[in-house]
Amino acid sequence: MTERPTPTDDEIVTAGLEASVPQAATGDVVDDDYQEKIITGTIPTVDAAESRRNMVVIALMLVATFVVFLNETIVGVALPRLMEDLRIEASTAQWLTTAFLLTMAVVIPITGFLMQRLTTRTVFALAMSLFSAGTAIAAVAPGFELLLAGRITQAAGTAIMMPLLMTTVMTLVPPHSRGRVMGNISIVMSVAPALGPAVGGVIVDTLDWRWIFILVLPIAIGALLLGVMRIQNVGETRKVPLDALSVVLSALAFGGLVYGLSALGEAARGHTLIAPWIPIAVGAVSLTLFVLRQLHLQKSDRALLDLRVFNHFGYTIAVVLMAILMATLFGVIILLPIYVQQVLGLSAIISGLITVPGSLLMGFLGPVVGRLYDRVGPRPLLIPAAIVVSLSMWSLTMLTENTPWFFVLGAHVLLSAGLAFMFTPLFTSGLGSIPPKFYSFGSAIIGTNQQLAGAAGTAMFIALYTTGLISQQNAGASEAHAMATGIHWAFLAGAILSLFAIVAAFFVPKPDPELAGAGMPAGH
Repeated sequence: MTERPTPTDDEIVTAGLEASVPQAATGDVVDDDYQEKIITGTIPTVDAAESRRNMVVIALMLVATFVVFLNETIVGVALPRLMEDLRIEASTAQWLTTAFLLTMAVVIPITGFLMQRLTTRTVFALAMSLFSAGTAIAAVAPGFELLLAGRITQAAGTAIMMPLLMTTVMTLVPPHSRGRVMGNISIVMSVAPALGPAVGGVIVDTLDWRWIFILVLPIAIGALLLGVMRIQNVGETRKVPLDALSVVLSALAFGGLVYGLSALGEAARGHTLIAPWIPIAVGAVSLTLFVLRQLHLQKSDRALLDLRVFNHFGYTIAVVLMAILMATLFGVIILLPIYVQQVLGLSAIISGLITVPGSLLMGFLGPVVGRLYDRVGPRPLLIPAAIVVSLSMWSLTMLTENTPWFFVLGAHVLLSAGLAFMFTPLFTSGLGSIPPKFYSFGSAIIGTNQQLAGAAGTAMFIALYTTGLISQQNAGASEAHAMATGIHWAFLAGAILSLFAIVAAFFVPKPDPELAGAGMPAGH
């Protein structure tokens, strides 16, 4: 009997077995076991028409997610102008950012339920409708109150988009090609927020602040209309009842923790509206009750956020590593502009430009890292990348009041390169380690984890910076030296934290191909 030859990549594509991503380049490695499953028909296949449909779905979601993530950081640079035009104090204006983050923290945990209950098109339409409505409200807002309402509505739509995109990718894309698509998602995560302040700065310097929203609105509406017309439903829905108590506990838990941790950083700088320990305590108690409630409800598949994803070690270790990285990244983002402007005495424009090359590098490397992941898996990328991240953090501990600006630029570029080689493998291997029915919950937990880790990292870095600053001021040091010392203390904590990331990287497993392959539907 003649042995059947292993098909080439081109033959696999011709047979319609590649799904909704750019076709594999010549020489891409496809797992032998996975190829055998393809040959024997144990993995459902998709035809060419469905493959094109999948590409359209993912492309539209990528564009929409880029727009909403760009909006997340575009307003920060306009706060001084808003304070002047609306005649509000800095503490009031800051709520345009704080309320946005709080809404994200509250809504993201609910997205797991939404994606179980509603179709893909409906969830997309809901997300972009909320975002478009919020943008329109903000564009015509006559005062602060309505502007704040617009930002909260925008945040609700933003919170839904990222988990929806990640869940859709995990459902549509075959396991051996997921790295490439997750690499494209990393562009959205890194480039869009990095461009936000630059785009906002140009608009504010040349036009009225309302144009921040006016220019975004037609793009958001266009994405909404295209999505409603072109996006087809993927996966299956289930009539899961909504547990109202879980929603309340979730809002109190994640909202309280994010606000409390953010207030901790503000309190370290000497001004806050409420003692940080109050929302943190409320959040911690509510989180405990929320977890107990979910453990009870998941027995009957009625949990708002199914915590059985943590039964899978690959997912759990990826979430822990992402928390460490997000805490470090947010801490660096908040402190580097302070150092460049107040210690080195450079302008705000230079401060913003110093972080742009690194952020753009992260976006450029995203697809490259994705292809490498598809070839070699997570550990060969994560271990050296974690070392690079740690080296960059230790280099930042050497900053003084006389450090040249290009050293700061180099350290940030090095950090960005290391993070680029970590985020894509962690997203892909983490979600690939759980059964397909948990993709929506896994994506929602990752999004919530990012919000909490970012708030915790900001609070830790700011608190240590302020403590170091005050101690040096009390010792009679100059203002620049005191600030540099505070920066050193904060980055030293981040450097120590990065050592745990190196250790954790050794334990990230390669997802089981059988588990991942089981998530490939033939179409719905």
